[in-house]
Amino acid sequence: MIAAAGIVRAEEAPIAQIKKATGQATILRSGEPRPASVGDKLFVKDVIETGPDGAIGLTFVDNTVFSAGPDSQIALAEFQFDSTNFRGAMLADMRRGTLAVVSGDIPRSSPGAMKVKTPTALLGVRGTTFAVQVYPDH
Repeated sequence: MIAAAGIVRAEEAPIAQIKKATGQATILRSGEPRPASVGDKLFVKDVIETGPDGAIGLTFVDNTVFSAGPDSQIALAEFQFDSTNFRGAMLADMRRGTLAVVSGDIPRSSPGAMKVKTPTALLGVRGTTFAVQVYPDH
């Protein structure tokens, strides 16, 4: 649900929508896997997983775009966004795979408020396009 002031808060309302899904793509919600399909809404705490032939594209409510490649796992750990002033915060926990990002309104209005966590680093996004690759632990 969106609060009267246009603020999207944790777990109350969808934070993103799946725009593209190919191959094996799954949403883990409360530990339960479900196939990811174009049009599905995503919420805080959802985990996106792709298989060896999978890819998925997401668009967030702040217009940030994520494109994940094969064998990826990304947890949508935190997300807040106020559409009245475009301020908010985002934390994506990238556990493995590849991720290309085109940042949206959050880092433009609140530089550094968008973060991508990997097993070895925490990236503070100030507004740009970038890609991240996390190799699995062997």
